[in-house]
Amino acid sequence: MSTQLLDGVLPLMSSLVTFLFAFFVFQRWQQRHRLHLLFWGIGLLFYGTGGAMEAYYGLVGWHPLVFRIWYLLGAVLVAAWLGQGTVFLLMRRRLAWILFAILAVGSLYATYKVFSATLDPTLMLGGELSGGAITSSGVRILTPFFNIYGVLMLTGGAAYSAWIFWRKRVLLNRVIGNLFIAVGAMAPGFGGAFQRAGMPYALYIGEFLGAVLMFIGFMQATRKTEAETED
Repeated sequence: MSTQLLDGVLPLMSSLVTFLFAFFVFQRWQQRHRLHLLFWGIGLLFYGTGGAMEAYYGLVGWHPLVFRIWYLLGAVLVAAWLGQGTVFLLMRRRLAWILFAILAVGSLYATYKVFSATLDPTLMLGGELSGGAITSSGVRILTPFFNIYGVLMLTGGAAYSAWIFWRKRVLLNRVIGNLFIAVGAMAPGFGGAFQRAGMPYALYIGEFLGAVLMFIGFMQATRKTEAETED
């Protein structure tokens, strides 16, 4: 497989899968008007946009605006906004809004820091998009806070939901679906860790697997069972 294929086509596939996923989530939000679906949809748009920026870089080349959009949406905000959807699904509404207010302020601050940062593309790992291109202080330190919050909420929420349905011995499709979502949510993180360890394209592979697994999980969890259809 050529380097260009991995650099550009794999992120493009990830982006297309994620945008399709977002379409189904927003469609469901229009039908049900639930806040968690809205935030999942926004988070998926961030995910898909991040993949699109990676594809642009792989197929066209470096551009500072492309990098900044990728880093802000794809590296900093995506996990937190997806996780915020799970917060609105599982937590008390008052607490969910408080956490969202903190997330919104943090997101605005992150936007300012990313778009005012100085960049040096020669410092990126192996020529792939990475935070190493940011030379300004106080920017990359933001990423773990957003990602830890997002992964804990999204993965923890999916695992908790799967356990609840399994314990009640009802809606097996939601048990399976939430397990897929939990595993998919962790895949980009593992990909990023392997990338930092020097494994080429691990991040892109992790992002693609994450998008596919979460999409499968969502479709499985929202599938109507025979019992629901009869009701």
